[in-house]
Amino acid sequence: MLLPTNLLRLSTRTIKHSRLLHGIMAKPRVYITREVNDESMNLLKQTCDVSVWSGSAPVSKAELMKNLKDSQALFCTLSDKIDKEVLDVATNLKVIATMSVGYDHLDVAEIKAKGIRIGYTPDVLTDATAELTVGLLLATSRRLFEANEAAKTGGWSSWSPFWMCGPGLSQSTVGVVGFGRIGQEVAKCLKPFNLKRLTYYNRSERKEAKEIGADKVDFNELLTESDFIVVTCALTPETKNLFNQEAFKKMKKSAVFVNTSRGGVVDQPALVEALQTGEIWGAGLDVMTPEPLPLDDPLLKLKNCVILPHIGSASIQTRNKMGLMTAQNIVAVFKNEEMPAELIV
Repeated sequence: MLLPTNLLRLSTRTIKHSRLLHGIMAKPRVYITREVNDESMNLLKQTCDVSVWSGSAPVSKAELMKNLKDSQALFCTLSDKIDKEVLDVATNLKVIATMSVGYDHLDVAEIKAKGIRIGYTPDVLTDATAELTVGLLLATSRRLFEANEAAKTGGWSSWSPFWMCGPGLSQSTVGVVGFGRIGQEVAKCLKPFNLKRLTYYNRSERKEAKEIGADKVDFNELLTESDFIVVTCALTPETKNLFNQEAFKKMKKSAVFVNTSRGGVVDQPALVEALQTGEIWGAGLDVMTPEPLPLDDPLLKLKNCVILPHIGSASIQTRNKMGLMTAQNIVAVFKNEEMPAELIV
């Protein structure tokens, strides 16, 4: 039976209105584990229904799991452990976007097995992390924090020829472990310091090394020949505890060790022993295990160890870019567009 024209128009309007309401209701839900910059939030809100953990400490596992039950996307950071237990309750997840270049906090195999896509933030933090790495190296070798404390507390009595001396970069050999984007940028930053030699250890040859002026060496040569060792590699099963007691014993007693990669690359008790016994001269760490370090940790008691609270990428511009890229990775999935930075492993 044909409907009268007026009823047909009303029915058509009702259907369109129903579809519009359904579209509004069907916005994908995104859970964010930390408060982020306005630009990232505004972008997400255009496409998604956004829920944010507002606590100052990382979200608890129980709270994370509760919020992921009905979420289609997760915006997380390196503080959030996304393992099988979490993933088993997150049955609606389509994408996990981490505001980091590292992804060792993600159970990648399990995530991929469930058909969930992964976004991350390479490239945008390269410069900031390289800058921090060089700053940490100089702060450690030239004893800047120790000297500053002495100036503030009365330890500075007069100028003295050999007081607060430390090893200089000029005419030294620097070895970089892990020669990806960050490692290469660190090497470029160090070139103007009039180095004697710049070397790197990496699984594969890097074509960029020739232009930078870095020589590929094996791990043993890097350990024994370097005056400064800078670690910028990813944490993998192969690099876990790469720097152990045996490695520290091979280093020069005058060596300065700097790590801005991941704490798990270092056997921390072995590092403490090396610093306490003078096996190496000093260490500068932006990463450690666990994070944050307990206040009674032996590393915090050592004058020859500079500790920073994982601030490698902490420039305002960089963190804003990281937040925006994380949001863009999520939005791209729901718009059926190519993600700016999808992790393919």
